[in-house]
Amino acid sequence: MSSIPKLLKLKDYITLIGTTLGIVAIICAVIGTRFFVSLGFFLVSITLGTDLLDGYIARKTGTVNKFGIELDSLSDSLTFGIAPSILIYQGFRSGTIYDYILIIGCVCFSLCAILRLARFNVITEERPGYIGLPTPLSCIMIIVFFYANHFYALGLGGLDYPFPELSYYLLPIILILIGWFNITRFIEFKKKGKIVYITVLLLAPLGPILGIVGLLYSSYMVSMIICVIFFVSFIILNIYVLTGFFNKTSKNENKQ
Repeated sequence: MSSIPKLLKLKDYITLIGTTLGIVAIICAVIGTRFFVSLGFFLVSITLGTDLLDGYIARKTGTVNKFGIELDSLSDSLTFGIAPSILIYQGFRSGTIYDYILIIGCVCFSLCAILRLARFNVITEERPGYIGLPTPLSCIMIIVFFYANHFYALGLGGLDYPFPELSYYLLPIILILIGWFNITRFIEFKKKGKIVYITVLLLAPLGPILGIVGLLYSSYMVSMIICVIFFVSFIILNIYVLTGFFNKTSKNENKQ
């Protein structure tokens, strides 16, 4: 059996950087203040870039191996499943019976992300593309939903101002629904091409940049503009998920 240093390649170190950021994000969630929850989501958004980068480096350097695949999935379970669930719970908990309902939603989201990653490892060599919503995309949906509410509250009253009441009611449903998107076989996406990498490289910095701008210039107007950007992004992401249903429908029709 090889030692760990011999098993690790460049792409694995990139993966571990993302894992480290995910662990720090959970620590931010444990602290629990709105500022640290926001910082935690900021760190998780950076791991989206490391996740894309490690796969790209692995393919370019010809170092794709089973160790890296397993390490990547374990890291994704933490950064895209567990960390967002703990952060979103801390961000929206109210100290009432609502918290128990929110816990159910958070657990469903995390478990479905983990199950989807386990299934992906099994079927990745059997067919191209993706069955179910990829975990990075489900994580992005949670990040965008949080920041839409965060900047709305920031603009109206600061870090201690409550989120819109409607968001509290919708969040458990959203978490369970996104969890189902992860594991359902009714959604299919084609294999990632260059357009996906270009789009992510252009849009991935958007969250951190807007987060920094919002904290440095936390005026009402700036906060509301950023809130609208995140809200529109959340709608666009949901529309993209719907295309996965159409991909499945079109495939079934072609078979007939």
